[in-house]
Amino acid sequence: MLPASKEQETTIPGPPRGWGALLGRKHGPVAATLAGGVALHAINVFLATTILPSVIADIGGTELYAWATTVFVFASVLGSTIASAVLGARGPRASYRMAALILGIGTVICALAPTMPVLLIGRLVQGIGGGLLFALCYSMIRISFHEALWPRAMALVSAMWGVATLVGPAIGGVFAELNAWRWSFWILIPIVILFGTWGASRLPAGAYDGTASRIPWVSVGLLAVAVLVISAASISSLLSINVAGLVVAMLLLFAWLNHERKATRRLLPAAAFGPNPRLRLVYLTMSLLVIASTVEVFVPYFGQRLQGLGPLAAGYLGAVMAAGWTAGSILCSGIENRRLLIVAIAPAFSALGLMVLIFTGPVHSGGALAIGGIAIGLLLLGWGVGMAWPHLTTMVLQFVPDEDQGLAGSSVTTVQLTATAFGSAIAGAITNVAGFADTNSIVGVQTAAQWLFGIFTLAALIALATAILTARSTRH
Repeated sequence: MLPASKEQETTIPGPPRGWGALLGRKHGPVAATLAGGVALHAINVFLATTILPSVIADIGGTELYAWATTVFVFASVLGSTIASAVLGARGPRASYRMAALILGIGTVICALAPTMPVLLIGRLVQGIGGGLLFALCYSMIRISFHEALWPRAMALVSAMWGVATLVGPAIGGVFAELNAWRWSFWILIPIVILFGTWGASRLPAGAYDGTASRIPWVSVGLLAVAVLVISAASISSLLSINVAGLVVAMLLLFAWLNHERKATRRLLPAAAFGPNPRLRLVYLTMSLLVIASTVEVFVPYFGQRLQGLGPLAAGYLGAVMAAGWTAGSILCSGIENRRLLIVAIAPAFSALGLMVLIFTGPVHSGGALAIGGIAIGLLLLGWGVGMAWPHLTTMVLQFVPDEDQGLAGSSVTTVQLTATAFGSAIAGAITNVAGFADTNSIVGVQTAAQWLFGIFTLAALIALATAILTARSTRH
C-alpha cells in the first residue's frame, strides 16, 4: 500500500498542460476566439499598408498617405489603454462584442470611403476597436485558462501577428491587382461578425471584478499624445522635425510614467513602480525587443530597391521576421523549466540577426546568396523575440497581485503598441537622415539600410542586458 500522500499524488490529476489541452474541446473555442481577435487587428495593419497605393490612385489624398498608418497606430494605443476599464465594467463577452462592433463599423467606413479624409475616420474607428480587441484578448487569457496554459495561450495569440503578415498582404494584394481595393475591407466583415457573435458567446458573461472599472483619462491622454506626436513627426523628411518630435514625445512619456507612479488609476500595475525591479525589467525588455523588430517596416522597400524584388516578393521577404517570431513562440512556449534561461538568451538571437542584416541588408544584388542572407538575419531577429515573448508576458501576469490583474493583461498590449510606434518613428528618422529620402541614389538607400540595422542592433544588445537582469532578479 502506498503512503497516503503518494496515493493522493497518483489519483489527483495535475493542471491541464500542452497544446492538446489548449486546443481541445474544453478550451479550443475560447482559444480560437482570443486568437481570432488578435488576428483581426493584425490583419488590418498589413492589409491597409498593401492597398494604400491603390486607394490613393482611386480617391486621391496623396498628402495624407502616411496618416492612414499614423491615425491607426494612435487609435490602437488609445483603444488598448481603455481595455481594462471596459473589461471590468462590461465583462468578457460584452467587451469582446463591443470591440468587434467598433472594428466592424470602422471597416465599413473604410470600404465606403469616397475621399481620403473619410478613410482616415474609418482608420481611426478601426484602430480604437482593434486596439481594444487586441488588449482584451491578452487580458482574458488569465480569466479563461489555468496558469499552466498561460505560456502556450500567449504564444498562440502572439503567433497571430505572423499569420497576419502572410494573410494581410495576400488579401490586399489580390484585390489591389483586381482594382477592387474596397473588397479587401468588405471580405473582413463576415469574419468580424463570426467572432463577434459565435466567438464572443464562448466567453464568460457578466462583469469581471478583477479589473479596474474607471478609465484613467490623464494617463490615457499623456500616452496617446506622446504616440501621436512621434508618429506625426516621423512623417516629415526634415531632421529638425524628427528630433523635435522625438524630444517632445519622450518628455510626454516621462510625464506619463511620473503620473502613473503617483496615480490611483493607472495603465500599468502598481508593481511596476514598487521596490522590486523585476516587472520594470520585463516591460523594458519587451519594449526593446519590439523596437528592434520595427526594422521590418523598411525591409520590403529595401528588397525592391536593392535586391530588385517585386512588391509581393519583397513583402514576403519582410514576413520572414514574423515567421521567426511565430516559430519561436510556438516551439519555446512549453519549455517552462528553462523559462529564465530562455528569457536571458533570447535577445542574443535578435542581436545576431541584426548583425547579419548589417552586412546583407545593404547589398545591391538580387542573387540567391544575398536574399538568403537577409532571410536568415530576419529569421534570427524574429526567433529571438518570439522565444522570449510568451515567457515575458506570462511573467507580467505572475508578478502582479490579484487586485491589479486586469491591468496586467492590457498593459502588455499598451507596452507593445507604444514601443512599436516609437520604434517605427525612430527608424524613419534614422533612414531619412542617412539618405533614404534620396530616392534616386542607390548608395543613399544602402547607407540608410546599414545605419538602420546597425543602430537597432544596440536595442537588441540592451535588451540582452535587461533580460539577463530580469532572469537574475526573478531567480533571487
